[in-house]
Amino acid sequence: MENKWTLGKTAVVAALTALAALGTMIIRVPIFISTGYFNIGDIFVILAGLWLGPVPGLIVGAFGPAVADAVGYPQFIVATFLIKGTEGLAVGLIGGGPFVTSIKRKASAAVCGGLIMVFGYFVFEAFIYPFIGNYVPFFKVTNLAGAYGELPANITQAVLGVVGGMAMWKPLSNRR
Repeated sequence: MENKWTLGKTAVVAALTALAALGTMIIRVPIFISTGYFNIGDIFVILAGLWLGPVPGLIVGAFGPAVADAVGYPQFIVATFLIKGTEGLAVGLIGGGPFVTSIKRKASAAVCGGLIMVFGYFVFEAFIYPFIGNYVPFFKVTNLAGAYGELPANITQAVLGVVGGMAMWKPLSNRR
């Protein structure tokens, strides 16, 4: 994909945003200890950052999974919007955009994105949501024990996002 914003790029970003939403909604495994859930939407967030760069990564990450949270998990929309948007942005920034083809750099970017997701949800679930939940009961959905309990699922989700995003990036990056 070229670096300037075109109608074609808009269509690809919209499609990836939809895929991120679907990947987040269709394969949804509840994690009862935290009231969160495991999903595969990170594949498309990481792919967007690797393939298209930071702004598309931000858009796909912020909007796709947050829209998915609106269906069944609205208490997580704020956290998801911020965390997954940051994930996509960071992957795009670290990965160097569409014209950098170094596999080491792209893999480092993808791993950083996965770590942002794991760390971001841990912080929100262990500290931010419990604090806000004291004032707004809607956000009293998790605690420190729940955040720790969700770590294995979030780490698995991050690994799948990294592997899936990298696997799809390489063939797509050859198509310009």
